[in-house]
Amino acid sequence: MNATHRLVRLVRHPAGLPTADDFALARVPVPRPEAGQVLVRNTHFLVFPGLRTLIGGETRDVPLPPLCPGDTLFGPAIGEVVDGPLEKGRLVLHLQGWRDYATPAAAECRPLEGTLPDPVAHLAQGSAAYGALTRLTEVHEGDTVFVTGAAGAVGTLAGQIARLLGAARVVGSTGSPDKARRLKRELGYDATVLRGAGPIGRQLAEAAPDGIDVVLDTVGGEQLTAAVHAANRGARFALVGALDGQLSPDRAGGSAPAVLDTFQLLTRGITIAGYNGTDHPDVEAEWEARFGDWLRTGDIQFPYTPLRGIERAPQALPALIAGRSFGAAIVEL
Repeated sequence: MNATHRLVRLVRHPAGLPTADDFALARVPVPRPEAGQVLVRNTHFLVFPGLRTLIGGETRDVPLPPLCPGDTLFGPAIGEVVDGPLEKGRLVLHLQGWRDYATPAAAECRPLEGTLPDPVAHLAQGSAAYGALTRLTEVHEGDTVFVTGAAGAVGTLAGQIARLLGAARVVGSTGSPDKARRLKRELGYDATVLRGAGPIGRQLAEAAPDGIDVVLDTVGGEQLTAAVHAANRGARFALVGALDGQLSPDRAGGSAPAVLDTFQLLTRGITIAGYNGTDHPDVEAEWEARFGDWLRTGDIQFPYTPLRGIERAPQALPALIAGRSFGAAIVEL
């Protein structure tokens, strides 16, 4: 084992959206596990947009700690046990990504038991989409579902899940014509709404001429505003993200205001709820079992964009924010 390893640290709080210069790759001694800790050699870690909030300083009501200059970034990671109380060579899931070697507590490691055919699929962000669509909106046979941010880590799975739950028509929004084509060609979206290609409301009326029954919103902003106007009576909205605020150069990641027509909410009997996984502790295991079955039968795909090598990791979050990923963004070590 090498005496040193590499990790990614926050250099400074970004002025606006983060750039690669706000992060630094450092080489430090390989950590020694203390009592109860496991030494893990990481193989993959997830780049998640919530880091924008953690490095921006607006972390009120956020379950994860803020990141300050000098701190090592973190996030979901998969790695192989090298030393400690767990079986050597076993793959585990933990939260100390952004480094070659990690020392999570054994209790913070989840051994991977082969529930999913590909271990990397444990980094998929489908649990929130599945939980929102089954617990909050309860997709019915024949529903028209609108997914905002459909080309992201959540959205690429959400459209497929909605279809598997019985949706008759699935519409997604994205900011890239190429991604729009991929959503329809590869993931079964029936239609797309393209940001910057004209008023969202007009596009949505064309994409869903019979209205929308279910909205899974990862963005907020004008897309959420337009969805309210396109909603059918009794439509159900689930909010699982706030990318419009998190990825705004004018905000620090902890706010995402949107204009909603409350008259429409009232007269159409529309319900809106935010999804929090901690409120639904049974969802994770249920999702993973169904996800594994769907992967094995080929009924679902797990799209992700790999970034190979930790030396490229300082560019990973800015690249994600710039929209250069399709599906999840995963660094391969």
